[in-house]
Amino acid sequence: MSAVRGAALTGIGHAVPARVVGNAEIAQRLGVEEAWLERRSGTRERRYLADGERLADLAAEAGRAALARARVDGGAIDMVLIATTSPDELSPHASTWVTGLLGADGASTLDVSAACTGFLTGLSVGASAIEAGRAEKVLVVGADGLSRYLNRDDRDTAMLFGDGAGAVVLEATDAEAADVGPIRLHSDPSGGPLINLPNGGTIWMDGRAVFRRAVELMTDVTHEALEAAGIALGDVDLFVYHQANGRILRAVGHELGLDDARVIDTIPRFGNTSAASLPIALSAADEDGRLAPGATVLLAAFGAGLVWGGGVVRWGVRPRDA
Repeated sequence: MSAVRGAALTGIGHAVPARVVGNAEIAQRLGVEEAWLERRSGTRERRYLADGERLADLAAEAGRAALARARVDGGAIDMVLIATTSPDELSPHASTWVTGLLGADGASTLDVSAACTGFLTGLSVGASAIEAGRAEKVLVVGADGLSRYLNRDDRDTAMLFGDGAGAVVLEATDAEAADVGPIRLHSDPSGGPLINLPNGGTIWMDGRAVFRRAVELMTDVTHEALEAAGIALGDVDLFVYHQANGRILRAVGHELGLDDARVIDTIPRFGNTSAASLPIALSAADEDGRLAPGATVLLAAFGAGLVWGGGVVRWGVRPRDA
């Protein structure tokens, strides 16, 4: 086993349900104007799972796209991590279902429950397994279907959430060729009451308090992640934050003095997809041509718990036409 290893980022993909829910549908139910919803959240539309549609199937679709991009067969994957707050059932866990759907039978599996920070946590776990020599190829998926847990009459949350899945493939490489850099993860249980989803219940949050904490935490962890990576704000090509809502993205950008063009915003198209938010945003930026090989990307997220984190990656996925 090599003592000096790193994790290369070789594949990316995402998948969203076919059902599109625009602001008009939600505005009519809430008795508000569509423009109010967009000003409040930044959303214009989002995707919802249909009745009977399984999150595991959506996660597998995203994983399949990432594997194809990496040119890796599902049978070659030896670890599958699924970050989710909304699995189809408590057991069997989502990662086992996805492993079977991808033909990765025999791979180790793990569900990661860290709310909207779940994908970043999974990325850290997957990269750590590779660095330690305990895995060679890892699939990390963020997938959530929180439309199942919405109070459709709640003006604070009804417009925010959408469903989706995003995935990346990590492969072992030499340390100097690693794409996944330092990742810093934190928690503050005292903030737990600000966002919660009780068993059998619906999502509730204190919107104003969450806004303040989200801006503070993602701003702070941006500086922390950059310091850990030994780089400055000006060295980052693209900032990919948890796509919670447009107002939070703008406020974090303002606090850091960032040009809007350097901050990914997929909220108008997808809303807040929780653990799927970061990989969907990465995949969308890749599709739009905003991620060139070797680009430096800052990732940061926060979620219920409270949990939050940030990290730096180098974009190692080969161009689509390569």
